[in-house]
Amino acid sequence: MSEPVVRIGTRRSPMAMVQSRQVADALMAQTGRRVELVGITSAGDVNAGDLTQIGGTGVFVSALRGALLAGDVDLAVHSMKDLPTGAADGIVLAAVPARDDPRDALAARDGAKLADLPQGARIGTGSPRRAAQLLMLRADLQPVLVRGNAGTRLGRVESGDLDAVVLAHAGLARIGRLDAVTQVFEPDEMLPAPGQGALAVECRAGREDLVALLTGIDDKQSRAATTAERAMLGALATGCGAPVGAYAAGTDVLRLRGVVVAADGGMALRGSASGPLAMAEAIGLRVASELLSRGAGTYTAVPGRAISGGHISSGDDDR
Repeated sequence: MSEPVVRIGTRRSPMAMVQSRQVADALMAQTGRRVELVGITSAGDVNAGDLTQIGGTGVFVSALRGALLAGDVDLAVHSMKDLPTGAADGIVLAAVPARDDPRDALAARDGAKLADLPQGARIGTGSPRRAAQLLMLRADLQPVLVRGNAGTRLGRVESGDLDAVVLAHAGLARIGRLDAVTQVFEPDEMLPAPGQGALAVECRAGREDLVALLTGIDDKQSRAATTAERAMLGALATGCGAPVGAYAAGTDVLRLRGVVVAADGGMALRGSASGPLAMAEAIGLRVASELLSRGAGTYTAVPGRAISGGHISSGDDDR
């Protein structure tokens, strides 16, 4: 008797389908099991409103987790940075595949870099983290709230509605649109969102068979790095309402850099810590504690300054 098909739940957006297909292909190559994708529509995909009003970035996750708990799918694939930092009852993080490029990328008309854009240039983003760090680089810029998938956002640049947009390099690579990238921001210029570029594969608690099945695609360095970043974010969430960036990397020794930025780009606090991979969570908590002790909790949004067109949650929205 043949083994049952492994059903992977995924959002229906083009980027989500591509990244879920990557996981499916890797799983089939590692195990020989048959895998099928099950498209699921989340509230975040059909509601173009402000993320803070429709549930934050977790709105992209809840429908997939509901399908997992109902037994409609065996696994769910998420963009790691979409996952709320708190534990989910009845669900475990079964695998973190090798992380793709975590950096942010500028897509502007006529090959322009950030320094080439005109005074007061309108740059589209769904991320207060990106908006704040853009304003640190150039205080004259006007970040503009945008939602929608990457193709929709790029179209607003091509039409002339925006001078540029900033998106995740990994996302643009997954949908084959690296041709649109005119500048890649190094972490020293713009720290990415915690978990950016990484995928998360979840399953129901108690499904040790599925956890074992995924062992071959679980990357220990990527898991450790994102664990540290998310631990930092989770600890800051209770004491800081400002945009947060984080990036950890290392083969044996993990180094985490974190930043908390005032939403108007006028101030920033940076911290770092390092240690063995097995101490990833503690490293993240250490950096968060350092930032809070230095006053990160006083860095709050400046109404009407950071992003025009509405207030956005502290989560990043790349779709």
